[in-house]
Amino acid sequence: MADHSINYFHVQEGKFPVNASLQRIGEDYLLSIWGGKAHIGAVAMAQPRPSLALADRISATASVFCYVGHKEDELVKRISEKMAAALGTKVVVAAGLHWDNISSGEIDQIVRNVDALVERILSAEVNERCADDPTRPNH
Repeated sequence: MADHSINYFHVQEGKFPVNASLQRIGEDYLLSIWGGKAHIGAVAMAQPRPSLALADRISATASVFCYVGHKEDELVKRISEKMAAALGTKVVVAAGLHWDNISSGEIDQIVRNVDALVERILSAEVNERCADDPTRPNH
């Protein structure tokens, strides 16, 4: 992905479409995820760091901001840390996902859709980064 360009992604299993835009800003990434009644419910900022458990691994740490009454905080934290560790750079994730009157099983489906979306994004980014620089870590 060229600096500052925006790529769009979409996943839909069941009746819950989930969308994302990914922008690379220098070496860093800004990811927006939305679905249902689109909004911003929570934001996480993550940066890579050496793993506390395994010295030869990269992990990440995140700070999260969540608007009152929203429940995307755990989701954005998990996604931002996963992406920062995988890509070796800072990542900001903003998300807003809302459907009225859904069951716990439907919430599970939405989370699976988001996870599939993130896997698609990471796969595309890692492949592109490796094509740009085959000596880069995470190749």
